[in-house]
Amino acid sequence: MSDTLRLGIAGLGTVGVGVIRIVEKQAALLAQRTGKTIVISAVSARSKDKDRGVDLSGYAWEDDPVALATRDDVDVYVELMGGENGPAKASIEAAIAAGKDVVTANKALLAHHGQSIAEQAEANGCVVRYEAAVAGGIPVIKALTEGLAANGVTRVMGVMNGTCNYILTRMEDAGLSYEEAFAEADGLGYLEADPNLDVGGIDAGHKLSILSAIAFGTQVDFDGVELEGIGAITIEDIRNAADMGYKIKLLGVTQMTGRGLEQRMSPCLVPATSPLGQLVGGTNMVVLEGDAVGQIVLRGAGAGEGPTASAVMGDVCDIARGLRLPTFGQPANTLRCAKSARAAIPAPYYLRLSLLDKPGAMAKVASVLGDAGVSIHRMRQHDHDGTHAPVVIVTHKTTRQAVDQAIEGFAATGVVSGVPVALRIEQV
Repeated sequence: MSDTLRLGIAGLGTVGVGVIRIVEKQAALLAQRTGKTIVISAVSARSKDKDRGVDLSGYAWEDDPVALATRDDVDVYVELMGGENGPAKASIEAAIAAGKDVVTANKALLAHHGQSIAEQAEANGCVVRYEAAVAGGIPVIKALTEGLAANGVTRVMGVMNGTCNYILTRMEDAGLSYEEAFAEADGLGYLEADPNLDVGGIDAGHKLSILSAIAFGTQVDFDGVELEGIGAITIEDIRNAADMGYKIKLLGVTQMTGRGLEQRMSPCLVPATSPLGQLVGGTNMVVLEGDAVGQIVLRGAGAGEGPTASAVMGDVCDIARGLRLPTFGQPANTLRCAKSARAAIPAPYYLRLSLLDKPGAMAKVASVLGDAGVSIHRMRQHDHDGTHAPVVIVTHKTTRQAVDQAIEGFAATGVVSGVPVALRIEQV
């Protein structure tokens, strides 16, 4: 067996450049810790001439990532291009067909094609590692597949999109509107080319579906994730939550229930004093709960050159050491198709309504809530502008189904203006 591990890196953006820097800077350390000399044989990207701040002259260049993935002098194909289809998928499948191990940061690909990729890899005796696909530098994949392998996982939850957490944090700290905080994040380069991947919860939903598969031994089911973004959150919601001792976070939660697999990514109120409530800026946090270990909280940088490249190289080091695990922690043919279930465990809800200034308006709203089986725990009516009166209601524990039924009923009352906001209050 060779004492050298040769990498082919496709995608020379922030993360790809970070990987090159680690390989070059930490060559001696990597050799000491893995017993192998880790080198880069070849690279690929859209543009060969772009100045990336690193010297690429010592590496072979391939215009086509599929050609890179199948080179004889590449042992591990490192895919850092992104995208659920196209060159990323084609090159990973080509690498596996050629008997190469794969390291990727591609959450979208795994969320949509994880099962087929896992089956192909295991059929060809290959390993697919993807620590960098979920929560940046936080080793949550490793924690689930290795450290907590003896646990029956009961729940996984967390803040998994740093951009959304940055926007919500800035709204609170600086009193910004959603639109102002969004523009600030965009100006800093925090948003994806398609911003809805971030603020619509899609990026975080991809991550949650991957964690669900590992935690509960199921096939990846991104279509089963209930998605709700942060676009409807206002500075008033942020302030109302703070008055009640809560913070608003885009929170992912997955758990196996008697009705099926619950996966939801939505803005929630969490206690301000909880670890999740104290999370600020672009930081990520994942909370793992196991029947033997109890609760584990992992916190760290969810993106960026260094943290994400660190996760990529952690996977490379494991391959160099000879660690060969199934893609999702158990053989792909044992992963079951789980029935999707909507959130059925009752919880209090925060409701924000805008009522028309009409006699009996609040009574009509209370009646609709009662008909849906939703009881009011507390209510606050704010000063009105002569035509509209903002109202905040906190319910007793209820289901999202009952809340949605009530929201549908509000439309027929003739006293509710605009679209109500409903946020689950999560106890963590």
